[in-house]
Amino acid sequence: MSNPVPPPALLAHDLVRTFGARRVLDGVSLTASPGHRVGLIGENGVGKSTLLRLLAGADEPESGSVTRPADVGFLHQEMAFDAGSTIADVLDDALREARADLAELDRLSALLARTPQSSPDHTALLAAYGGRLEQAEERETWDADRRAAVLLTGLGLGALEHGRTLGSLSGGQRGRLALAALLVRRPSALLLDEPTNHLDDEAAAFVEEQLRGMPGPVVIASHDRAFLDAACTDLIDLDPAVDGPVRYGGDYSTYLTEKRAERARWERRHAEEQQELEALRRSADVTARMVAPDRGPRDNEKMGYGLRAGRVQSQIARRVRNASRRLDELERNRIGEPPPPLRFRYTSPAGPSAEGTLVSLRGVRVPGRLSIDRLDVSATERLLVTGGNGSGKSTLLAVLAGALAAEGEVGRRPGLTVGMLTQDTEFARPDRTVRETYEKALGFERAEAVPLVSLGLMHEADLGKPVGQVSAGQRRRLALAVLTARPPQLLLLDEPTNHLSPRLCDELEEALGTGPGAVVLASHDRWLRRRWQGGELRLHPAGEDRSAG
Repeated sequence: MSNPVPPPALLAHDLVRTFGARRVLDGVSLTASPGHRVGLIGENGVGKSTLLRLLAGADEPESGSVTRPADVGFLHQEMAFDAGSTIADVLDDALREARADLAELDRLSALLARTPQSSPDHTALLAAYGGRLEQAEERETWDADRRAAVLLTGLGLGALEHGRTLGSLSGGQRGRLALAALLVRRPSALLLDEPTNHLDDEAAAFVEEQLRGMPGPVVIASHDRAFLDAACTDLIDLDPAVDGPVRYGGDYSTYLTEKRAERARWERRHAEEQQELEALRRSADVTARMVAPDRGPRDNEKMGYGLRAGRVQSQIARRVRNASRRLDELERNRIGEPPPPLRFRYTSPAGPSAEGTLVSLRGVRVPGRLSIDRLDVSATERLLVTGGNGSGKSTLLAVLAGALAAEGEVGRRPGLTVGMLTQDTEFARPDRTVRETYEKALGFERAEAVPLVSLGLMHEADLGKPVGQVSAGQRRRLALAVLTARPPQLLLLDEPTNHLSPRLCDELEEALGTGPGAVVLASHDRWLRRRWQGGELRLHPAGEDRSAG
């Protein structure tokens, strides 16, 4: 039998998609070859989910084209089953193609057994059997039932009764079931939108391993940097760039290295251009005119003075013209200044307050939520709080902030300034604009000293929108902007990388490592946790009494 035909590539050419007056995708092209796993990254709103929908055929572009395999699997936000459907219904649908392959192979095999080789039908039956067998081998059909069991277990669903209805499952369980069903099918191409939402570390690592074994093209939109690093062979940055989206070969670590090199080149070119601009301005305004000092001719020079003066003036004019021409050219095509990375804008050095303890906990309990025997947060603390869901990470931050009463002793330095970024950010006046909210939180002078747009967290176009009308992610970014513009002595961050692009997450991590003040951060972000340089406190369910020091 001939070798199986490799899965076809997934191709998009010059896609344009507009919503209202906003052009979300403007001439985007993409090639995802078999065996390649392409990650889509960028800010919220740059079109990652829109591009996936166009690739899947769930939406149509205004212009451009998509060439896709006949069998494309698309993981998006909602499952195509109602709340009354069961887990068994979802699995039956996922196994339908495999069972159809087996049934058809049985039927063709029986026909072949009854059809003599001399019959004119035999050749056609043999070809049909060979084609179906090749398809079954590509789909690993004989392994489908075992694969379904392995996938359910790997995604933390193995213990669920198959008679459970989808309506009785949590949102996270439904999301994991949709992912399991898609991986059971093994379609020719996979499109995944934030596949690690609702996955713990073990389940995410399990999915990474599954994707690395997929023979066809895979395209993934994700903010999960650890997942992008482990699963992807290529990354496409959809953030606006002069020449459109940029493709990087390699994993997220490779992407980071290339982005740092790009940034260094940009900074160097900008600095060199600034030096040349300054030199040309001096040349045009001053230097060229200094070629002939303003002095009268001596007696012995008077005969040739007029001729020499004319030559000198001609040289001056030519140099001034050349300098002015080059200056105009540079001014027209000048290299933009690289945007400043996210940094905490401290108002003054730490001073004497940079020593000692800011908050101390002794025998602290929040019944059913938190149990801490001992914890001291120093004035320069960098503490990462980890633990599973329900272990009390958010509760601990609320106790440290003084926003939640607790049993036991909580000591706090007098006059301590505390700022906290919560997971759900709401503002008291949703009718105020983003700009007004920022100014009210900081005061006019500080808001003017640190303009909101200079922080790289909010777009200029969003500053005039009421905070009640922007997305939850934008509200969190606004709250982070306020903390960035005037950092407190104790900064408490609850899942700070949620709703941030990978680029901003990287910048935030670097910013946390510098400056005065203490930082206590709770996170499930695997990339952040692996690279964390400070202390770590792992929490356990409140029933398991552990100490922290």
